[in-house]
Amino acid sequence: MSIEIKVPPLPESVSDATLVAWHKNVGDSITRDENLVDLETDKVVLEVPAPASGVIREIKVADGTTVLAGDVLAVFEPVEGAATSEEPSAAEAQSAATVSTEQESDKPAKTSPAVRRLLDEHDLDETMIIGSGKDGRITKADVLNFLKSDDSSNVTPGDPAPAFVDSGQVIALERSEQRVPMTRLRARIAERLVEAQHTAAMLTTFNEVDLTEVMALRKRYRDSFEEKHGVRLGFMSFFAKASVEALKLYPVLNASVEGTDIVYHNYYDIGVAVSTDRGLMVPVLRDVDQMSFAQFESELGAIAKKAQDGAIGMEDLTGGTFTITNGGIFGSMLSTPILNQPQSAILGMHSIQQRPMVVDGEIVARPMMYLAMTYDHRIIDGKEAVQFLVTVKEQLEDPSRLMLQV
Repeated sequence: MSIEIKVPPLPESVSDATLVAWHKNVGDSITRDENLVDLETDKVVLEVPAPASGVIREIKVADGTTVLAGDVLAVFEPVEGAATSEEPSAAEAQSAATVSTEQESDKPAKTSPAVRRLLDEHDLDETMIIGSGKDGRITKADVLNFLKSDDSSNVTPGDPAPAFVDSGQVIALERSEQRVPMTRLRARIAERLVEAQHTAAMLTTFNEVDLTEVMALRKRYRDSFEEKHGVRLGFMSFFAKASVEALKLYPVLNASVEGTDIVYHNYYDIGVAVSTDRGLMVPVLRDVDQMSFAQFESELGAIAKKAQDGAIGMEDLTGGTFTITNGGIFGSMLSTPILNQPQSAILGMHSIQQRPMVVDGEIVARPMMYLAMTYDHRIIDGKEAVQFLVTVKEQLEDPSRLMLQV
């Protein structure tokens, strides 16, 4: 009996999703729980797994289509005697082996039937088009935008590229453009950033921190820490713990604005900005004040991997009270981060550089980092913002204070 593959229930406050890419084609052999298709919402990518081992008989929704919860995506035919447990039965394995002979071995892995049809109709090579789907997959929208933005009727695979001639005359290179729609996540990021600019009275204060002691501590205990806890001792745990101590002293920086009210939080849920192929995400680590350094590093690694793999859920991205972003991993020397609303403050880390500093009357080279903290001036005064950043600096320049919480 055929089964309708439907859009699963969407996360709270999400009204629709975009079908990013089919991972399977009509006639493909599929095992139970194998991912069939990716659906992208404003925040996360949802995977739709196969309910059993079987074959897709019909695909009803093409790549790039906006869908609602409950919409039928495809018609699925389970194989006879398919097991319902996670481990396939011998009968299922035999059936799947039989079905697999229906597969077409020459189908490109990154294009759906609708996309291949368009490519064939316009005599296009898929290598000519940059895919905006997951893992670089080409969507129908990518092909249509390519056709709109380029005179592709005169371009066929194998045409020579424009070149310079030896005579000294320059042959004009063809000027072209490509229009690519924003992904759902990128559009949502843009919306939130503009909203923050229009809503909050953002101001940024700066300081610098000498990381000599932190680096010495990490070097001294790096191997034993990793051996005991199974995770590396990174810089982020020091900055997160230092931020928590500063937030305890200046709680308004851990607060949020709701209408004309200031909501103070007596917990410390720290968002850490993570760069992914789909865009910037800010997963939240809960109750950081109660974590050890090892717990923080372990949970940060796990949640960052979920974000980069597209497996993160809405519950991992909401509810933070303060955010830390590290542009230094990309080489940034100084920046002014934008608030992650409704939070009232965000700390920006930057690259570590050896700079000449005066220490006890002598000029010495020290590993220095600029810190930037953007805050909502509607509820945070400059005095509190500056003192917060000074506290973070003091904690990091004498990391024993973090251990003793003084």
